[in-house]
Amino acid sequence: MLSCPLCDTNTEDQIFQDDREYYLCPVCHLIFVPSGQHLTPAEEKSRYDLHRNNPDDPAYRHFLGRLLQPLVGRLTDGSQGLDFGCGPGPTLSVMLEEAGHKVEVYDPFYADNRGLLKGQYDFITATEVVEHLHVPFAELNLLWSLLRPEGYLGMMTKLSTGRDTFAGWHYKNDPTHVCFFSRQSFKWLADHWQAGLEFHGNDVILMRKT
Repeated sequence: MLSCPLCDTNTEDQIFQDDREYYLCPVCHLIFVPSGQHLTPAEEKSRYDLHRNNPDDPAYRHFLGRLLQPLVGRLTDGSQGLDFGCGPGPTLSVMLEEAGHKVEVYDPFYADNRGLLKGQYDFITATEVVEHLHVPFAELNLLWSLLRPEGYLGMMTKLSTGRDTFAGWHYKNDPTHVCFFSRQSFKWLADHWQAGLEFHGNDVILMRKT
């Protein structure tokens, strides 16, 4: 019996196994890998070091634009934000600054300024981040506490559609991915926070601190 790292519900519903095991929570529908099967921080960083994302790459900018466009349409001019998990080549922060906002960047491997995790922000972004979180409820709850009233948490992650499609889903094959969110997972989180929730396409989620 394992405890879901998002809603703390017990489950023994193993829905798939390869080099790792994958469990489905019956309440929030998060699919997760048990903590004992996670990579070490050094192993994770060695894989992140292979990323070649940078603000001069138009394809990467187009990809991030799927979050940028709905988010900036909801922000007032000069809003202050945090790009959480910016990676080795911060790009969304550059795009947001070009749109007239001020953005700090944080990453536990590449920009580990923990003082930023004590600030207050009008918006926080986390692109291709939540699937890497080892303790997602604690980490997302921290981000939520940093938002000012009416602030936005903008996330990008591929959404799981459940057990029937999981075996053939490419997203599970990255060993740094340990949590797979569904629409139900984010609805559970929005209910817990009493937050506004919007989905844009298949991988963009906006949550508003009402």
